[in-house]
Amino acid sequence: MLQIETPCHGAVLNHRHGRQDASGLTVRVAGRAPLGARVKVQGVEAARAGTAFSAEVRLTAPWTTITASLEDTAGAASHQVRVLWDRHSRPRYRFSIDDNSFFLRDLVRQGHRSLFDCDYLAGLRRLHRDYGTRFTVNLFRFTPEKDLDLADFPARYRGEWQDNADWLRLAFHAEAEFPDRPYEYASPQKLAADLDCVAAEIERFAGAEAYAPPTVLHWGMCQPASLRVLRERGVTALSGMFRLGSHDRYDVNYNLDSRRSEYLSRHDALVDTDSGIVFSMIDLICNGTPVAETVPILQARMADPATAEVMDLFTHEQYFWPFYRNYVPDHFERLETAIRCVTEAGYAPVFLHEGLLGGTPPDVAGA
Repeated sequence: MLQIETPCHGAVLNHRHGRQDASGLTVRVAGRAPLGARVKVQGVEAARAGTAFSAEVRLTAPWTTITASLEDTAGAASHQVRVLWDRHSRPRYRFSIDDNSFFLRDLVRQGHRSLFDCDYLAGLRRLHRDYGTRFTVNLFRFTPEKDLDLADFPARYRGEWQDNADWLRLAFHAEAEFPDRPYEYASPQKLAADLDCVAAEIERFAGAEAYAPPTVLHWGMCQPASLRVLRERGVTALSGMFRLGSHDRYDVNYNLDSRRSEYLSRHDALVDTDSGIVFSMIDLICNGTPVAETVPILQARMADPATAEVMDLFTHEQYFWPFYRNYVPDHFERLETAIRCVTEAGYAPVFLHEGLLGGTPPDVAGA
């Protein structure tokens, strides 16, 4: 059987994966083929060692289809993989905050004159001012107690949202925190309706400038058929854990197959070639990571070429609030420790939805 093993189908490749200059990226292609068969890669004969074959291929366009072919006494065979070259890639990080609703309720209840009279938003602004961090804040339509609906949130802060949209964006996360895993088995129509509702409310009270297409769904799960619906609504990237759970089943992985989930558990990114959505592996969730463990975890990610280029950082809003049953008193310290670490290592702050994982012009990421 002829098979290209490296790079894998949908791989997102950058300067860390080969030799890059102004005109292209040269990468190693490797795989398996029957003993003795003459294998060609992109029409050039490959080196053989037992059942293995290898060759170098030069990528000069954003998308490249790599073809390995052979002919032997049994006939002809070929195998293709499609890869995406992140030509303009640079070390970068994004910061996403999930499960937001409490700060909106606080603004309504307290009647704050400014967004930043809310301690939560004031803390995010301080981190932005100190480190340049950009935050994507992912919203529920309802609070868990159902005592706030986005439809009831006032538009009086609209000017402030727009004035700070260069570093603070609002995005859809889910209709509500509960039930868990709301889109794991939901229809594409249900997901689309919930997303459209929240997006419309964000644009009403904050303006289009403050809105961002979602880059993560609540619990990181949806049906494969929903990817097209998301892409139609401007989604270009989705973050997940891609972790192996019970019964040898991957979880928080948007129901991707095991092959792609396993790859994403060890790599920064993989593109779904059907929808054009790029999946990103989450590197750190601050609310679940003590300060003392934060830097070692990030340094290990930075030391591995497969995970070093994009630091995908996360936390969850509820752990900021003293009334929450699992309140984390040093939550802001955890965020700052992570942000300081990546900043000192030379990573630039980005929005993941812009271009190719925040690193390239928007027109490069399409399938």
